[in-house]
Amino acid sequence: MKILVATAAAAAALLAAGSVAAQDWRLPANYGAVTLYSGFTPDPFTVNVVAGGSIDASSAISSSCRGWISSAPDVELTYQAGGSLPLIISVNSSSDTTLVINGPDARWYCDDDGGEGLNPSLRWGSPPSGTYDIWIGSYGGQAASATLSISELYTY
Repeated sequence: MKILVATAAAAAALLAAGSVAAQDWRLPANYGAVTLYSGFTPDPFTVNVVAGGSIDASSAISSSCRGWISSAPDVELTYQAGGSLPLIISVNSSSDTTLVINGPDARWYCDDDGGEGLNPSLRWGSPPSGTYDIWIGSYGGQAASATLSISELYTY
Protein backbone atom coordinates (compact mmCIF):
# COMPACT_ATOMS: atom_id res chain seq x y z
CA MET A 1 0.00 0.00 0.00
CA LYS A 2 2.85 2.41 0.85
CA ILE A 3 4.43 1.81 -2.58
CA LEU A 4 1.14 2.59 -4.34
CA VAL A 5 0.68 5.85 -2.41
CA ALA A 6 4.30 6.89 -3.06
CA THR A 7 3.92 6.10 -6.77
CA ALA A 8 0.70 8.09 -7.00
CA ALA A 9 2.29 11.04 -5.19
CA ALA A 10 5.32 10.96 -7.48
CA ALA A 11 3.09 10.86 -10.58
CA ALA A 12 1.05 13.81 -9.30
CA ALA A 13 4.23 15.80 -8.65
CA LEU A 14 5.48 15.12 -12.17
CA LEU A 15 2.17 16.20 -13.68
CA ALA A 16 2.14 19.41 -11.62
CA ALA A 17 5.73 20.22 -12.59
CA GLY A 18 4.97 19.55 -16.24
CA SER A 19 2.15 22.07 -16.35
CA VAL A 20 4.39 24.98 -15.33
CA ALA A 21 7.23 23.74 -17.54
CA ALA A 22 5.06 24.61 -20.57
CA GLN A 23 6.34 28.18 -20.14
CA ASP A 24 10.07 28.02 -20.58
CA TRP A 25 11.84 31.28 -19.71
CA ARG A 26 15.06 29.69 -21.01
CA LEU A 27 13.79 29.71 -24.61
CA PRO A 28 14.78 32.68 -26.77
CA ALA A 29 12.08 35.36 -26.64
CA ASN A 30 9.83 35.44 -29.70
CA TYR A 31 10.37 39.18 -30.24
CA GLY A 32 13.80 39.59 -28.69
CA ALA A 33 15.54 40.67 -25.53
CA VAL A 34 16.05 44.21 -24.31
CA THR A 35 18.07 45.77 -21.49
CA LEU A 36 16.76 49.02 -19.99
CA TYR A 37 18.22 51.17 -17.21
CA SER A 38 16.14 53.42 -14.97
CA GLY A 39 15.57 56.74 -16.75
CA PHE A 40 15.59 55.05 -20.19
CA THR A 41 14.50 56.89 -23.33
CA PRO A 42 12.39 56.76 -25.28
CA ASP A 43 9.74 56.20 -22.67
CA PRO A 44 7.66 54.23 -23.37
CA PHE A 45 9.84 51.59 -24.98
CA THR A 46 7.54 49.62 -27.32
CA VAL A 47 7.64 46.29 -29.15
CA ASN A 48 5.07 45.20 -31.75
CA VAL A 49 4.02 41.59 -31.22
CA VAL A 50 1.39 39.07 -32.20
CA ALA A 51 -0.32 38.04 -28.97
CA GLY A 52 -1.46 34.51 -28.29
CA GLY A 53 -0.37 30.92 -28.36
CA SER A 54 -1.59 27.39 -27.78
CA ILE A 55 -1.18 27.21 -23.98
CA ASP A 56 -3.98 28.12 -21.56
CA ALA A 57 -2.31 30.32 -18.92
CA SER A 58 -4.98 29.49 -16.32
CA SER A 59 -4.07 25.80 -16.54
CA ALA A 60 -0.31 26.16 -17.02
CA ILE A 61 0.50 28.98 -14.56
CA SER A 62 -2.34 29.76 -12.16
CA SER A 63 -6.11 29.95 -12.10
CA SER A 64 -5.68 33.73 -11.64
CA CYS A 65 -3.98 34.01 -15.06
CA ARG A 66 -5.97 34.37 -18.27
CA GLY A 67 -5.42 34.01 -21.98
CA TRP A 68 -3.61 31.81 -24.43
CA ILE A 69 0.18 32.18 -24.53
CA SER A 70 3.20 30.63 -26.25
CA SER A 71 5.86 28.39 -24.71
CA ALA A 72 8.64 30.96 -25.11
CA PRO A 73 8.32 34.44 -23.65
CA ASP A 74 7.43 37.12 -26.17
CA VAL A 75 9.96 39.60 -24.77
CA GLU A 76 12.77 39.24 -22.25
CA LEU A 77 13.37 42.47 -20.34
CA THR A 78 16.48 42.93 -18.25
CA TYR A 79 15.82 45.99 -16.11
CA GLN A 80 18.19 47.93 -13.84
CA ALA A 81 16.11 49.84 -11.30
CA GLY A 82 17.18 53.15 -9.84
CA GLY A 83 15.73 56.18 -8.15
CA SER A 84 12.08 56.25 -7.20
CA LEU A 85 10.50 55.50 -10.58
CA PRO A 86 7.96 52.70 -10.99
CA LEU A 87 8.04 50.10 -13.76
CA ILE A 88 4.85 49.78 -15.81
CA ILE A 89 4.41 46.99 -18.37
CA SER A 90 1.27 47.32 -20.50
CA VAL A 91 -0.25 46.04 -23.71
CA ASN A 92 -2.29 48.00 -26.22
CA SER A 93 -4.45 46.14 -28.74
CA SER A 94 -7.84 46.39 -30.40
CA SER A 95 -8.34 42.75 -29.29
CA ASP A 96 -8.75 41.43 -25.74
CA THR A 97 -5.21 40.65 -24.56
CA THR A 98 -3.63 39.43 -21.33
CA LEU A 99 -0.24 39.77 -19.66
CA VAL A 100 1.80 37.05 -17.94
CA ILE A 101 5.19 37.94 -16.44
CA ASN A 102 7.76 35.84 -14.62
CA GLY A 103 9.54 38.47 -12.52
CA PRO A 104 13.11 38.66 -11.21
CA ASP A 105 11.82 37.20 -7.93
CA ALA A 106 10.67 34.05 -9.84
CA ARG A 107 7.02 34.93 -9.05
CA TRP A 108 4.31 34.92 -11.70
CA TYR A 109 2.31 38.13 -12.26
CA CYS A 110 -0.83 38.13 -14.39
CA ASP A 111 -3.32 40.72 -15.57
CA ASP A 112 -6.32 40.73 -17.86
CA ASP A 113 -7.99 44.16 -17.97
CA GLY A 114 -5.89 46.35 -15.62
CA GLY A 115 -5.13 48.91 -18.34
CA GLU A 116 -7.52 50.90 -20.50
CA GLY A 117 -10.50 48.96 -21.87
CA LEU A 118 -9.63 45.30 -22.40
CA ASN A 119 -5.87 45.93 -22.21
CA PRO A 120 -3.67 44.53 -19.42
CA SER A 121 -1.17 46.48 -17.34
CA LEU A 122 1.09 45.63 -14.40
CA ARG A 123 2.88 48.17 -12.21
CA TRP A 124 5.72 47.79 -9.72
CA GLY A 125 6.04 50.82 -7.39
CA SER A 126 9.54 49.76 -6.33
CA PRO A 127 10.63 47.42 -9.12
CA PRO A 128 13.40 44.93 -8.47
CA SER A 129 16.31 44.83 -10.88
CA GLY A 130 16.60 41.69 -12.95
CA THR A 131 14.95 39.77 -15.75
CA TYR A 132 11.24 40.00 -16.53
CA ASP A 133 10.06 37.30 -18.95
CA ILE A 134 6.93 38.65 -20.62
CA TRP A 135 4.14 36.75 -22.38
CA ILE A 136 1.31 38.57 -24.17
CA GLY A 137 -1.76 36.39 -24.37
CA SER A 138 -4.96 36.57 -26.35
CA TYR A 139 -8.11 36.12 -24.33
CA GLY A 140 -10.15 34.31 -26.97
CA GLY A 141 -7.34 32.18 -28.35
CA GLN A 142 -7.05 33.98 -31.70
CA ALA A 143 -3.78 35.64 -32.68
CA ALA A 144 -3.95 39.41 -32.19
CA SER A 145 -1.72 42.33 -33.14
CA ALA A 146 -0.55 44.17 -30.05
CA THR A 147 2.03 46.65 -28.78
CA LEU A 148 3.95 45.95 -25.59
CA SER A 149 4.84 49.16 -23.71
CA ILE A 150 7.50 49.37 -21.02
CA SER A 151 7.46 52.65 -19.14
CA GLU A 152 8.45 54.39 -15.94
CA LEU A 153 5.97 57.21 -16.59
CA TYR A 154 2.82 56.02 -18.36
CA THR A 155 0.23 53.24 -18.47
CA TYR A 156 -0.94 52.42 -21.99
